[in-house]
Amino acid sequence: QLHLVESGGTSVESGGSLEISCEVSGAPLGRFCLGWFRQAPGKGREGVAALIRENTARYSESVEGRFTISQSNAKGALYLRMNDLKPEDTAMYFCAAAENIRGSCSGSLKQYDYYDWGQGTQVTVSS
Repeated sequence: QLHLVESGGTSVESGGSLEISCEVSGAPLGRFCLGWFRQAPGKGREGVAALIRENTARYSESVEGRFTISQSNAKGALYLRMNDLKPEDTAMYFCAAAENIRGSCSGSLKQYDYYDWGQGTQVTVSS
């Protein structure tokens, strides 16, 4: 069974940068479509970034140009690099995975397209 564990969340000041990680174990990372989601207090879960293929990804409008998703198959890890952080980026961040049964990933930002989830890591941005 796939196991996802996020880490690296912390408190940062507005305008700062942070990279969070997701360790994936239980199966080779290359077999899965991967994405990052976030959920702010009182709001629904929002898709932030998802990989389509190496060096190609889809981003939500709210983070386009500021966030970068990447993966390391060798390390079995997914990353989200976040620059120019804003208070509205404050949320619990989750990594998600779905087995790539079609041979390609669509870069979906819809949570129901993913079946395995981590427990989340908290990112707080102060103004």
